[in-house]
Formats: sequence, C-alpha cells, structure tokens
Amino acid sequence: MVPADAIARLIHDAFADYHARFAEITRRAKTRFETQDWAAARADAVERIELYDQCIAECALRLQSVLLGQAHDRSRWMAARGAFEALVAGQIDRELYKTFYNTLSRRFFRIRGVDPALEFVALDVEPTDAITHPVARHSYAVSEQRPTETFARVLADYGFDVPYAHRTRCAAAIAVRLQDDLAHWGAQPVRAIELLDTVFYRERRAYLVGRVFGEHRFSPCVIALVNDAGQLKAEAVLTRRADVAHLFGTSRSYFHADLATVGDAVVFLRSLLPGKPIDEIYTVLGRAKQGKTERYRTFFHHFAAQPDEQLVHAEGTRGMVMAVFTLPSYPLVFKVIRDRFAYPKAMSRQDVEDKYDLVFHLDRVGRLLDTQTFRYLRFPRARFAPALLDELRESCGHSLSEDGDDLIVHLCYVQRRLRPLNLYLREQKAEAARAAALDYGQAIKDMARNNIFPGDMLLKNFGVSRHGRVVFYDYDELRLVTDCRFRDWPQATTYEEQMADAPWFHVDAGDVFPERFPQFLGLPDTHAKALKAAHGDLFRPAWWRDLQSHLAAGDYPDTPPYPDTLRLA
Repeated sequence: MVPADAIARLIHDAFADYHARFAEITRRAKTRFETQDWAAARADAVERIELYDQCIAECALRLQSVLLGQAHDRSRWMAARGAFEALVAGQIDRELYKTFYNTLSRRFFRIRGVDPALEFVALDVEPTDAITHPVARHSYAVSEQRPTETFARVLADYGFDVPYAHRTRCAAAIAVRLQDDLAHWGAQPVRAIELLDTVFYRERRAYLVGRVFGEHRFSPCVIALVNDAGQLKAEAVLTRRADVAHLFGTSRSYFHADLATVGDAVVFLRSLLPGKPIDEIYTVLGRAKQGKTERYRTFFHHFAAQPDEQLVHAEGTRGMVMAVFTLPSYPLVFKVIRDRFAYPKAMSRQDVEDKYDLVFHLDRVGRLLDTQTFRYLRFPRARFAPALLDELRESCGHSLSEDGDDLIVHLCYVQRRLRPLNLYLREQKAEAARAAALDYGQAIKDMARNNIFPGDMLLKNFGVSRHGRVVFYDYDELRLVTDCRFRDWPQATTYEEQMADAPWFHVDAGDVFPERFPQFLGLPDTHAKALKAAHGDLFRPAWWRDLQSHLAAGDYPDTPPYPDTLRLA
C-alpha cells in the first residue's frame, strides 16, 4: 500500500513542476518586449493557459501508475489530504497548491458539488487574510526640489536590454503628471513612491506597478513603458483607481509577471484596488484556476449568508442558446446551454463549447469578458425562483440533474454581470447613451483589429461595465476575422430581384455583408447616425478585407489599454 505522505509528496512535486514551467514561460515576456516579438508573446500566452491542464494530466497518469488499484480508494485520498495539508502549511502560496490537489481529487472521484473529506474547502474564511509577508518592492523618497532625479533613478533600477530614447525627459514627464494628479486630489506634494520589483508585461507594454504617496494619502501608480522602434519610452501614468482597475480588468488578457510568490502580490494589489474581487486579481495574474476557486468560495459564502434570496432570470433579452440566471445581490451571471436552439441558430452544443474555449485563449483586448467554466455546481432547489426552475427543467434538461433537495448544473459559464447595452441605452440620458453607442462601435473595431468578429452584433450581446465601457459577452457566433468572407451587397439587376423577400443570390455560412449591419443593430436613429459618422469604416467591406490582409501577414494593430488623455506629453 502506497503511504499517504508519498501520494502527498507526488502531488506537491507535480505542482512545483507546474509552477516552475509557468515561471519559465512568464520570464520570456521580457525578451518578447525587448525584441518586439508580439507573435511569440501571443503564442506564449496560449501555451501558459494550456499548461495547467497539461500538468494535471501528467500528474494523474503518475498517480495511476503508482497507486494502481488504489487510485480510487477514498480512504487513501482522505489520508493523503491531511498529509498534503501538513506539507504545504508553511507556504505563502499554499492555496495554489491546495487548488491543484482539489483538481486532481475532483477528476479521480468525479465530485459533484464539494466533498470536504477529499477536498480543501474554505467557504468561511478568506485565505489571503493570513498572508502578512510583504511583497518585494522598491521604495523611493521623492525630492520636492529635484523630483526628476528620483524618477530617473526609478527607471534606471528596472533594467532592459533596450535603451531609453531619453530617460531624463521620461522621468520629468512622470514627475509632472504625478504632481498634477496629486494636486487635483489636494494631496500634493509627491512624498514617495513604491513599486513592485516585478515588471508586469502584457501585449505590447511593460508596467511598473505600485503606489504614490502624497501629504495625507496614497493612490495606485502604474507607469506604462513602450518599446518604440528599439527605444524605451514612458507612455502613460495611471493614478486613478478606475483606470488601474480597467487595466487589471477581466476583459483583458492575463499579465505575465514573474512573481516568486503570488499571494503576497495579491494582497498588495488589493490594497491598490479594494473594490476588485480577489478572484479577479488572481485571474489577471494568470492564475485562472485559483481565480476560479476564489470565485466559487466568495459566491457561495455570500449565497449562504442570504438564505431568503432566490436565483432569478438575469435581466435582458431571452437568449436562444443560453439560459442565464443570477443572484440579484451578487454581480455574477450563470449561463447554461439550452438543449435545442431556436431558428436561425444552426450550431451544435459542441460548437458553443468550442467558441467559449476559443475566447479563453484569445487576446481579449478589453472587449471580451473573461468566462470561467464550472462543472457540477450544486444549488438547493428551493433557491431557484419557480419561473427560472421551470425554464431550466424545460429547456436545459440535458445540463441538469436532481439529487435529493439539490439541483446540479453539469456545465455552466460564469461571467461578471454587466448591464445589457440595449437596456443601458434606454435608461441613460442622451450624452451617456451616445457615448455608449460610440464605444460600441469602438469595441467592434478593437475586436476586429485583434482578429475577432463577434458574429451576432445585436446590442443585447454587449454589456456596459460600471466604468461605462462596452464589452462583448455572448460568444456562440464569434469567429476569427480571417475566417470570414466580407462581401459587397450585390446590386439587383431585374425587377424580380428588387422585389424578392429573401436574398436572390447564394450566401455561404461564412459570408458577411457589412453594408447591411445598420439594418440589424437596433440603434435609435440619432445614435445610428453618430455611430456611422465616427465608425463608418465598419460598414465598408473594403475596410474589413484590408484588415484581413494585415492580420494574415501577422500585422496586428496596437490597442492601448487606456485613453489618449492618459498619455504623457
């Protein structure tokens, strides 16, 4: 019989191997930034996302070969759980180790809901509360007389194999921006700045992340660096929490930050962004599985604390592919695939799953909402509003089973809840509604320039974040721009063609007619005119075909994660 501590050690070492391989991929980000190898950076992002499941599969095979007939022996795993807990007790990142263990135990025993005897469950505590280890950082006192010298030293302390175009000018621009921002809060002068030792990389930028201190308060501080034709420049400084929260938002790809330990960095980042859920901080650091664990923990802790609140239909237009429900007091939605799709939806269930998996691997450029896949979620049946329960049973029966008083959802997609754009436009005053309509057009452009075509561009498939940003969240018809065929709308040549109720020409599944977009968007006339004036390119097939040629050549346009107003002079 294999000792419990040997099983625990095997799983511990498997996670350590995963962690080392994760770090190896992450460290490449610096070289990609220095050499401007953006295609390789995108490949690294996908490789790192896939690494977790790869390492889990490798560890499962090793366990099976070692345990043989004991691989599904419940008593062995219960003993191994205790040995594993003792083994990781002193680790800052013990929660990451435990999540790795849970993934294996769930796969071996096909656990539905949770099993505290086999898994680590912490619904009543927040594990990061126990982390007191200070994350590694640089600290600087800022001279009121010579602030440029301080920021020149800051930039010099972060070494790159690329020279600055002009380090002193960059330092002066940073100093001026920080002085202006603190003056705006009434907190000037700048007294000090502290920045994490670790540089954060994503897409085409490197970020120095920390906080700046004024006379009586501090704020987040993120300095964005770009590699412009082989010369470094400080491009922007972000000090407003809303801007930093957007940078760390769930509609963007994960950062590549070579952190020795993760938990202490999460604690520090949460001090900068106290309103951001801890699960989202783990996720944007590339620890998606831990983010998923934290999201489960925080939701069900809240769910248990609100025993009289029911799960209800999410607001918005009823979906043809998904049934969507929510807990009104908690900002998440749960999306369950229907058994059958209404006309004209022609995809299969597997097609839908593939689309959501595709988005998980894409560069989401701030315009596609991160989605987590959960299997076998267990809810008390009494917590579902009767109308919702009836619909789930009627239209999503293949995704459900019932166990005593519980309803088990076999597969669902969980996203942050946004206000559907079609509802938002009706509710807002004219100026805010117009801004959202224009940002809707910009969202489509941002996605397109990163090879993402939403497919179904109806307003109901987009949402508005609490910061007023338009984000796409319905992926069942999403395609790559390079897989589409953008056609000019044929001109009728006969009376019969002019009067035809349906297209009188052949249309393939991948054909797209941009000139016809305005007829299907559903925007009020005033917003439609504003959209056409600002983003008229979207309605020209030639624009899309030209974009396709650039994308096919690997020429992906830059999509900055902040507005031009935050750029340094």
